[in-house]
Amino acid sequence: MRCGMFIRHYDSPLGRILLAADERGLTGLWFEGQKYFAGKVAGNLQRRDGLPVFAQVRAWLDVYFSGHEPDFTPPLHPAGTPFQRTVWALLGQIPYGATTTYGALAQTLTARVGLASMSAQAAGGAVGHNPVSIIVPCHRVVGADGSLTGYAGGIERKIVLLCLEGADTARFRIPKKGTAL
Repeated sequence: MRCGMFIRHYDSPLGRILLAADERGLTGLWFEGQKYFAGKVAGNLQRRDGLPVFAQVRAWLDVYFSGHEPDFTPPLHPAGTPFQRTVWALLGQIPYGATTTYGALAQTLTARVGLASMSAQAAGGAVGHNPVSIIVPCHRVVGADGSLTGYAGGIERKIVLLCLEGADTARFRIPKKGTAL
């Protein structure tokens, strides 16, 4: 159980972002109005501007949105199932400016947790519920066919984030229909 939960806002070039943290680290980072906005954050939230983790996250975001790869990671403390946390840890290993597919992520997870197989959709479900977007780079996961699906912050933001990182987006496409649109 989490004790104090604190919030702060960050005005990014892509819209206002809600930050949530507890005493251990950042628990959430969401674009306002995105799918799964504020996740499971509930209860007695307090605005606290002076929390050290918020200063670290603001500094990280300032570097990131200036078009550079931050050389540090603020303390993170997202709540999730053991499976989700394993997926989120793998997301953190995708290099800046690179992408992977949901299928490749599922294959890596299969090997890591010792399963015979896993669907790309299972991995995608955990990716989609990542509560610390951008810092835990779920925007770097794309469909095997090059489709830009599955970003709760919106496909347009996903494209901008990938371009900001210098990713080669020429091979990607926006699907005509799907759950991420």
